[in-house]
Amino acid sequence: MSKNLSPDVSECLELLKTMHVIRYAEEQLGDDFAAGKLPGGVHLSIGQEAVPAGICAHLTDRDQVSSTHRGHGHFLAKGGEPRHLIAEIYGKEEGCCRGMGGSLHVADYSKGIIGANGIVGGGIPVATGAALANHLDDDGSMTVVFFGDGASNQGVLQESMNFAALWKLPLLYVCENNQFGQFSPTATVTAGVISDRAKAFDIPVEVVDGNDVRAVWQTMAGVAEHIRSGKGPVFIEAHTYRIRNHFEREHLVIKTPYRTEEEVEKMRRERDPIKMLQEWLKDENLADEATFQSIDEDARALVDEAVAFGDAGTPPPLDVGEKYQFVGTSS
Repeated sequence: MSKNLSPDVSECLELLKTMHVIRYAEEQLGDDFAAGKLPGGVHLSIGQEAVPAGICAHLTDRDQVSSTHRGHGHFLAKGGEPRHLIAEIYGKEEGCCRGMGGSLHVADYSKGIIGANGIVGGGIPVATGAALANHLDDDGSMTVVFFGDGASNQGVLQESMNFAALWKLPLLYVCENNQFGQFSPTATVTAGVISDRAKAFDIPVEVVDGNDVRAVWQTMAGVAEHIRSGKGPVFIEAHTYRIRNHFEREHLVIKTPYRTEEEVEKMRRERDPIKMLQEWLKDENLADEATFQSIDEDARALVDEAVAFGDAGTPPPLDVGEKYQFVGTSS
């Protein structure tokens, strides 16, 4: 299924910018949480940026994505505005969900972002319904559902794959196997090879290095063509690594470390997807430090503007609960 395509230089630089924007936005949110600025907690995807960047590079606004509790990167890679993300997590009315969704439920239907989900595996049936609608409309669009290795153990995944395979739905399963299900190493809670589960339903499988954005992009090029041609669902297992904790301040509830600081630093040093792409571009004489600095500054400026926008935002009105929960009270 994999096509002999690779992203050209301009596409690689765009992927690099996308990953930088995700990284800076999440680092900002981590700092904000530590400073007590956020109304709730955040689950960061730092270290996993290559997966959403490489996948979403092949999607349009008509295509849809369903996300997870660790969904900021999916939102930004799919074209969501950084300022609307930041304002949402700040609890401001200018946010993508008017401050009512928060970190776990970011959505923007105009960009095909049908929602992150605080329930593990909760986005899988949502995406299945969206893909069924795409199939019935026969408009060439597709749906992508991102989920983690922990969600692969949810029964709803098997139900969804059975239905999607029978109906040949235009649905892509992307398992972001970041090696940990909450506080447990994946091998201690998950039997077998995750992607093998899709083979039981005759769903084609691709396994990719999820920290190599070029590999993700290339895999997705072939997968998108397969799905859009009406051949049914595909399953991608992307091996990546979560640099940050399951959630910020997890040390308050976890007393026994489930990984060592040395392991995290080794992955940060050797497998950072941003560094990997920059090193490849430099080794191939395709980009220099000045180019990297320009992209870095552009990404930083976008996030700084988003923070200013969120800071200047307004909290939702006090009657917001009544306005949106009860019939006849909304204007």
